This record gives sequence, structure tokens and C-alpha cells, in this order.
Amino acid sequence: MEIKEYVKQQKEALIKEISELKVTPSFVIMQVNDDPASNAYIKGKIKDANEVGIQVELKKFPIDISEADLLKEIEKVNNDSRIHGLIVQMPLPKHINEEKVKLAVSPKKDIDGFHPLSSINPCTPKGIIDYLKSEHTDFVGKNAVVIGRSNIVGKPLAHLLLKENCNVTILHSKTKREDMERYIANADIIAIAIGRCEFLDDSFSYKPTATIVDVGINRTEEGLKGDAKRGLPVALQTPVPGGVGLLTRLSLLKNLLEAYHHEIKD
Repeated sequence: MEIKEYVKQQKEALIKEISELKVTPSFVIMQVNDDPASNAYIKGKIKDANEVGIQVELKKFPIDISEADLLKEIEKVNNDSRIHGLIVQMPLPKHINEEKVKLAVSPKKDIDGFHPLSSINPCTPKGIIDYLKSEHTDFVGKNAVVIGRSNIVGKPLAHLLLKENCNVTILHSKTKREDMERYIANADIIAIAIGRCEFLDDSFSYKPTATIVDVGINRTEEGLKGDAKRGLPVALQTPVPGGVGLLTRLSLLKNLLEAYHHEIKD
């Protein structure tokens, strides 16, 4: 099933589930930048929330807010039982420590899944795994290659693939080309998130039964392109645009519901 159709069906299920809840799930987005990409992401998150019946509030702070004052605002939301989730939109100004901010968000409300004590999985890896499961992907004993080792995508995705009993290899900028070619040629699942336009191309060999998950978004004169060239000779390749970005936004809604049910249960 195409990702757009999959996301549409999943949203319809969420609308039904949320309409039957006694208390409306809600979350807060904190923004301390005027970054165009952040503005676009936030607009998309608010649109998604409104579509499925979730309450969302954007708290936009001046760029020169102190780290201490931002941490106080986070603590207010942490202590507000009416709010079930909190996102602090990255990037933050240079005078604010991003790691300190991530750790300040209560693990119970961390719907981004960044806090080390959070039981919630980061949105992009979670969205990828959920979608591959819907496509009846066989994980057990399969060779999975993750290209990229970021804390937001690469490492947590490798962890989730391990939980699905894949044999997982992480490739990165220091991996030798000949080793990369060998691992990719033997891979059943390839996920790439390195921000290098069409890095995966016809110079590599692929299993015809392989799956390529393209997390890359690269702006070119010809429009948005992924980290993988379109139309590679594999069984399944996620598109850019209209691919992993939609899965990530869907996962945020699912993560909020997970946080909501934990809160109600507690």
C-alpha cells in the first residue's frame, strides 16, 4: 500500500478512537526559533492534530529567552495534568543547551521519544517499523543495514530492527566504500538517513527482494530528492517526498495517545 493511503487509513482509525475518549488528548509545542523548516513542521503537526481531534497549543517564545526561563516553562507543562504531551521544537538558539532541554521534558510527556527514560519510541523509527509491518515485511533473521548513526534516526532505528530480530549493521561516514558495497548488496532492508542527495544509486548492487527506506530530504533545483535515487531495482522503495515524513507525523499522534493512556492509567 502506498504510504499516503496507509497514513489516511491510520488517521481514520485514530479519529474513531479519539472520538470515543472521555477526555480529549492534548499536547504543547514550544518553539524558540523562526526557522522556516521548523515553521513548516509545526504547521504540519497542528494540521494533523486538528484532523484527528487532538488539542494542540503552540507556545512561541522570543529568541532571547534564557535557558532557565525555558526550563521553567517546560516544568509548568510537566506539572499540568490537562496536557498529555510536550514537544520542544529543534533547533534551539545557541545559548540554550539542547541536551539539557531534552532531559527536562518529563519522560511521561516526551512524545518525541528523545528522553533516555521514555518508554515511547522516537517518531521516525517507530513510523518506519509500523509501516514495514503493515507491508508484511519479514524481519526475523534478515539483514538490515542502517546508513547513518544519528541519535534521532540511525541509532534508535537500529535498536528497533534488533528488537524485530534482524541482523543489524550501521554504516556511516567512516565506513570504507568496498565494505559499504558488500553490506548493501547483501541487505534485505536498507534505511538511509545521511542527508546526501541520491547517495544510493545504480553504482551499488541490490537484492531484487530488498526494501529501501529513504529518510533523506534534499532540496535541489529539481525539487525535493531523497538520499536514494528514485526507481532503484528493489521490491519496495519509499518515496521522497510523501514518504517517511508522513510516517513521522503519524507516529507523533500515536505517541501522544500512548502518553495519554499511560497518564490515565496512572
